[in-house]
Amino acid sequence: MKNRKISLTVVILFCFSLVLSGCSFSFNYETELSFVSVTDTLGRVVTIKGPVEKIVAIGPGAMRLCCYFNKPDIFAGIEQHEIDNPTGRPYLYAYPMLTSLPIIGPGGPNNAPDAEKILAVKPDVIFTTYATDKAAADKLQEKTGIPVCVLSYGETSTFDPKVSRSLTIIGKIIGMEERAQKLVALMDEFKNDLDARTRDIPQNMKPTAYVGGLGMKGAHGIESTQGNYSLFNAVNARNVVDETGRTGSVMIDKEQLIKWDPDKIFIDAAGYPSVLEDYKRNKQFYQTLSAVKHGEIYQILPYNFYTTNIDTAIADAYYIGKVLYPDRFQDIEPEKKADEIYWLLLGKEVYAQMAEDFGGFKRITLPE
Repeated sequence: MKNRKISLTVVILFCFSLVLSGCSFSFNYETELSFVSVTDTLGRVVTIKGPVEKIVAIGPGAMRLCCYFNKPDIFAGIEQHEIDNPTGRPYLYAYPMLTSLPIIGPGGPNNAPDAEKILAVKPDVIFTTYATDKAAADKLQEKTGIPVCVLSYGETSTFDPKVSRSLTIIGKIIGMEERAQKLVALMDEFKNDLDARTRDIPQNMKPTAYVGGLGMKGAHGIESTQGNYSLFNAVNARNVVDETGRTGSVMIDKEQLIKWDPDKIFIDAAGYPSVLEDYKRNKQFYQTLSAVKHGEIYQILPYNFYTTNIDTAIADAYYIGKVLYPDRFQDIEPEKKADEIYWLLLGKEVYAQMAEDFGGFKRITLPE
């Protein structure tokens, strides 16, 4: 009888130790899950203790990328630069309540982050596009004691792999990995669709194209263009500027535009007022261009506001494709396609607001 009691006690103690062991294991496992580590776009390993409930996004385009997760209540503050001129920023059209958030710094180019104001809103993580090197990111992290994760738009912004990488990073940190995967898939879907519609068109069957009035640290006239222009590349267009071998922003001589004499000219709506003023002074120059003579000038929506509004840029690419190759884009109504893109990325249709502010997609008729 005594031996049975001893055996029963041993069994009870053994079972109790298993229960305690199980509880201990469960607690450690949950604690481990409350930390997430990512490698940011500078190659820095950043560890964040979760759950992440509030963030700040500082620097050109950082807030926009975070807005694609359609969770405006996650922001703890906003930069003054975002509020000063929200026009042309679809993410602020979609989420106007963001402009009422506490100010976390001046924002804008050449302005350093304000560590004190960031600390005041107590974010769980800082997303930034300011930092171009690890030292700058590490310094901000040391000053605030808050994890700093660097995002990037890469070289081309629209369809750049670093945008997809940045979206993946954001999704992992804020616990919305499924949404991040959907966003990356959407970017690939748009890119592949535009390419599939146009890649097999023989070069000699394509009209020549030129884009002018592009923003470059401010509004400019028809001379402001780009070589290796990402939206022309997206639809495999014949960009006359590419013969210069230049990539990115280029200010050309007007005489060169006459020599190129492109079949189709696209004007960024933000630069159109400058183009119009120049036209009034130099009608003879414009009337020399075949595109002007034949009414082949078209307006695209401006997309460079605190770096690239990717949604608007993709919408522009579809409109450009429609103008250059109408037979390949018969099923596309540019205005509806723009709203589809805004809806998929921002959860709101904002083309009407963009059109109200800038005039929308249209053929431009210069005054007599």
